[in-house]
Amino acid sequence: MRAFELSILGICFFAALIAAGRAHDDVFAIHCLIAAAAAAFFFYRRMDASERIDYSATGYADGVVRAGVIATVFWGVIGFAAGVYIALQLAFPVLNLDLPWTTFGRLRPLHTSAVIFAFGGNALICTSFYVVQRTTGARLISNDAAWFVFWGYQLFIVLAATGYVLGGTQGREYAEPEWYVDLWLTVVWVVYLVVFGGTILRRKEPHIYVANWFYLSFILTIAMLHIVNNLTMPVSFLGSKSYSAFAGVQDALTQWWYGHNAVGFFLTAGFLGMMYYFVPKQAERPVYSYKLSIIHFWSLIFLYIWAGPHHLHYTALPDWAQTLGMVFSVMLWMPSWGGMINGLMTLSGAWDKIRTDPVIKTMVVAVGFYGMSTFEGPLMSIKDVNSLSHYTNWTIGHVHSGALGWVGMISFGAMYYLTPRLWGRERLYSLRLVNVHFWLATIGIVLYAASMWVSGITQGLMWREMSPFGVPVWSFADSVAAIFTYDLIRAAGGGMYLIGGIIMAYNLYRTVRGDVRAEAPMHGATSDAPSSVAAE
Repeated sequence: MRAFELSILGICFFAALIAAGRAHDDVFAIHCLIAAAAAAFFFYRRMDASERIDYSATGYADGVVRAGVIATVFWGVIGFAAGVYIALQLAFPVLNLDLPWTTFGRLRPLHTSAVIFAFGGNALICTSFYVVQRTTGARLISNDAAWFVFWGYQLFIVLAATGYVLGGTQGREYAEPEWYVDLWLTVVWVVYLVVFGGTILRRKEPHIYVANWFYLSFILTIAMLHIVNNLTMPVSFLGSKSYSAFAGVQDALTQWWYGHNAVGFFLTAGFLGMMYYFVPKQAERPVYSYKLSIIHFWSLIFLYIWAGPHHLHYTALPDWAQTLGMVFSVMLWMPSWGGMINGLMTLSGAWDKIRTDPVIKTMVVAVGFYGMSTFEGPLMSIKDVNSLSHYTNWTIGHVHSGALGWVGMISFGAMYYLTPRLWGRERLYSLRLVNVHFWLATIGIVLYAASMWVSGITQGLMWREMSPFGVPVWSFADSVAAIFTYDLIRAAGGGMYLIGGIIMAYNLYRTVRGDVRAEAPMHGATSDAPSSVAAE
């Protein structure tokens, strides 16, 4: 088997080199060279059998989870830094420079994909591998396949990012990579499904814990969304350019069926799986209501899939489809808040931990932002509200309150929970640095979201103000000048969030080294460690 795998990798290496030499454009050529380097890397790893078996003292396959934690933190800092830079570009256009790959148009998808798919995706993959083993009592079905998912996903991230800065994208929101990158991600995702689903099938526990339901729905639905939305025809099999299989309003509807459900299943369902495992574990309390968690799951996944058309209000999409999307979006408020209440009420009898444990405090704020964002989203889907908010910074504020407040904070909490346990440390290097990170991130989100709410409403009101002669009172340039101060506040909030991420990276690095900072316990706690870090 090893000889067969090495032969395939060798063929891929030489095929990529040949394709690079015959490529029809620079983007495809560079990506072929990256693919050749990846094939050589995989060849080296298959020759070195030192990590074929990498089980922790508990008997679980945790090597790939440790790698996922490192990748999550690394890509998070990269994504946050890119976001701060493009925020400054909006305030100071001179920062676009004269180089095509430094412009806002190319760096913006780099930022969104780095935060959503690189930071968020790695967080989901590594936590799902950790959670599924602990809740089923079974090791991953294949350690090698799990490592393929990890490294294959990193290759996807690199191909996508280089494509953005080189100008080789489909121009589809949250789905910019070109056809061959999409095909590679499909292969990786199928293996991911096999590893996760196969581990559940070989479980020793008769019951499937609710976190695994959320993770599984995320994996399955994203696979369906990805395949349908990225149905394209390449212009050449030796070039990067392709054209969508859909056109006109059908293409728009497919895009936002994908786009909104990428939010619903990648950024919501997957991270709810994270919430349902790590919040009870860190709080040392059972889930408040397991029945409510099941109702939350089934109602959420049924309603979310229909909500995408609310992104296309007042367009060529038939009015009945717009109304359908709006109605299902408003209905989503109920199961979403059911999940938020379940997460918060899990702390019943343990609310004092918020004073002494900044990790649980981070998770609680994440759940709070989940509730706020899932109230604001249905509100913005209502046609009359959407007529004011759409195309404005209000939407940007909404997206970031969810991405930074919910996705970011719950991921931070999970990384703080995992690191000492995965590396066998007594506790984190510094709980007080966790507290500093918490306040920087929280204040940064508030500054960011509040400034975007105000600037978005300002934009919407200026754009709709008409003179008695029926012409706009304000030009677009006037609205840009009016929100300059809010752009500065946005950049400042993002900068605070970035600094918090760097502090987290430093804290986790020192934790992995085994260092422990001498510091007073948090706010009257009797111990430096708020909870036991026993092996699971």
